[in-house]
Amino acid sequence: MTRSLIVEADGGSRGNPGPAAFGTVVRDAATGQILAEVAAYLGIASNNVAEYRGAIRGLEAAFALDPDATIEVRLDSKLIVEQMSGRWKIKHPDMRELALVARDIYPPGKVTYVWVPRAQNMTADALVNEVLDLAIAGGPTEIVRLGGVLAADLDVSDVAGDAQEAHSQVVADKARPANRMVGWTDQGPPTITVLARHGATAFSLEKRFSGPGGRDLPLAPIGLLQAQALAAELAERGGLDLIIASPLLRAQQTAQLVAKATGLEIETEADFAECAFGQWDGLTFAQVQAGWPELVEDWLRSTAVAPPGGESLDAVKFRVERGRRRLIENHQGQRVAVIAHVTPIKIMVGIAVGAALDSVFRMELSPCSITTLAWFPDGNASMFSFSESAHLRQVRSPEGT
Repeated sequence: MTRSLIVEADGGSRGNPGPAAFGTVVRDAATGQILAEVAAYLGIASNNVAEYRGAIRGLEAAFALDPDATIEVRLDSKLIVEQMSGRWKIKHPDMRELALVARDIYPPGKVTYVWVPRAQNMTADALVNEVLDLAIAGGPTEIVRLGGVLAADLDVSDVAGDAQEAHSQVVADKARPANRMVGWTDQGPPTITVLARHGATAFSLEKRFSGPGGRDLPLAPIGLLQAQALAAELAERGGLDLIIASPLLRAQQTAQLVAKATGLEIETEADFAECAFGQWDGLTFAQVQAGWPELVEDWLRSTAVAPPGGESLDAVKFRVERGRRRLIENHQGQRVAVIAHVTPIKIMVGIAVGAALDSVFRMELSPCSITTLAWFPDGNASMFSFSESAHLRQVRSPEGT
């Protein structure tokens, strides 16, 4: 008797496009038993790509279990269900390629597609969010769970791509290193990042949103004084090996003053640029609230929401984490000054101390303040200081910035 399997698949993108992942579940149709759960991080992709990839991986997992089975694929994406059922045309070339991959896994007539409400697809949806949270935090980028008596027969090379082993327990158990008493054991020298916000610009003084894509303003006169004070402080402390700076003008000008005082070279790191605020760029918070009242509430409530034409905090964290990893890989055990912006610095603080991403709304960073983080070889981290500003006591604007 031909066996019947159910594939429940979902995909999601925080930003659309943005950090994306899929989750898929294979069940025995007769018993409802979960036979396999697979989820993987895709990098930057759209919702539709993630949805298609989830369906493809689910079909591959089902095929590895039983290549002769009949399959019912359940998705909460009406677009993909209608396209794969042949009722809607597939106009986008990337979607056509993915649809062809999905079509060719099983012989014609073996697979049907069914739309289900999201409430009936919660297992796959939860997998998507689980692997996204892990990957964005620097943990595993893939999850494989096998259940039931057929688990030993599942070919993980087919189901999990680059996964090395199949386990019944999620790989995510190793997402974070074990806590330890920082400084009590010798783990080798940490990589130290001395994070400094750039000096103030006219937008900083007026508390206006300012990111890539808007006006790339130079330092204001008070910002130059702040940057000079920062440079003198870092030179007096000594011990730095390198300067890494955001490509935005205000960060580059600040870094140049630090380089002049310390004699160090400057590397530019695009991943440490400020959040892109899109249509909000150059506006005050009050102006943004007046123009987009509901969107602002959503933005403050969810790190997956982006300003119109801008970046979500999830997307910013993804690239900041990528830049942080590259920094540590290239400068292990060194002490690196990073001249950046409010959002990237707060995000790195959150990564170091294990704080939720929305904690960025509860931190204050003064221009040219210093925040010091240590990244240890075993994956642990420690915050040595946050928003140090004593070196700026003689440099104050009328607003106290």
